[in-house]
Amino acid sequence: MKGRFAPLLLLAPAVVLYATFVLWPALSSLALSFTDWDGIAAARPFVGLGNYRKILFDDPTARVALRNNLLWGLFAVTVQTGTGLSLAMLLARPLRGRTFLRAVFYGPSILPLVATALIWTWLYNPHFGLINEVLRAMGLGRFAHAWLSETGTAFGAVLLTALWQGSGMPMLIFLAALQSIPRELYEAAALDGAGRWRSFVSVTLPALRETIAIVMTLVLVHSLKAFEVVFAMTYGGPSRSTQTLATWMYFNTFQYNHPGYGSALAWVIAGLSLAISIPYIRFVSRRP
Repeated sequence: MKGRFAPLLLLAPAVVLYATFVLWPALSSLALSFTDWDGIAAARPFVGLGNYRKILFDDPTARVALRNNLLWGLFAVTVQTGTGLSLAMLLARPLRGRTFLRAVFYGPSILPLVATALIWTWLYNPHFGLINEVLRAMGLGRFAHAWLSETGTAFGAVLLTALWQGSGMPMLIFLAALQSIPRELYEAAALDGAGRWRSFVSVTLPALRETIAIVMTLVLVHSLKAFEVVFAMTYGGPSRSTQTLATWMYFNTFQYNHPGYGSALAWVIAGLSLAISIPYIRFVSRRP
């Protein structure tokens, strides 16, 4: 009897901690998402799916936030993944100083996101920012903008910041995968007359298929949780044009005293993340 329950006793502390600090808050948040609680009153009016219906049909800012998250995700799986792969292909070659270059390109990914946002906010400053100063020095002052204060440029400026900060990790994952591809495959392709492009299409891409799936899943899920860079650079503005689901959740929960609606937004984020992650997990678990 003692031996039968020994594993359960060993697991009990971890289960208690997980249930207390993860499972219970999550279930409480789910229950809260069906209410119109203001965060103060004792009463929590039940509204059913009203908060979720509001997200989809009645809240224009929520639709802007959802659109921005979808655009961010598309940007992540194409440009960010492609940039990471390109850097990995370049730095996998025997270049002088490639260790230093790897550190340079990976460095931004380990910076605190708020620090990254502050750096790029300086660069985008309309009066003394490096970007506008370079444009003026080149005689292209007409292209200078208040990058973070105009609705037409603010979201693109944030995406560029995210690209700079987020390409290091995909690069590192691709580098590890590239180094595991047998050199014999490239030698055989060369003997068959394949050039660099043909070798890339016929050898490198098939060998990286699973790695590409991993990277795309990681960057896509991360894009759904985008918060710090937007919050620190634009505070969701101008005119709420850079709001994401995570920032709009924060504003509704802590600024506008609508924690019920904020919880619904949080569960939309969780649902989208699960919709992306579960197929990937099933795909990986079926690998031979």
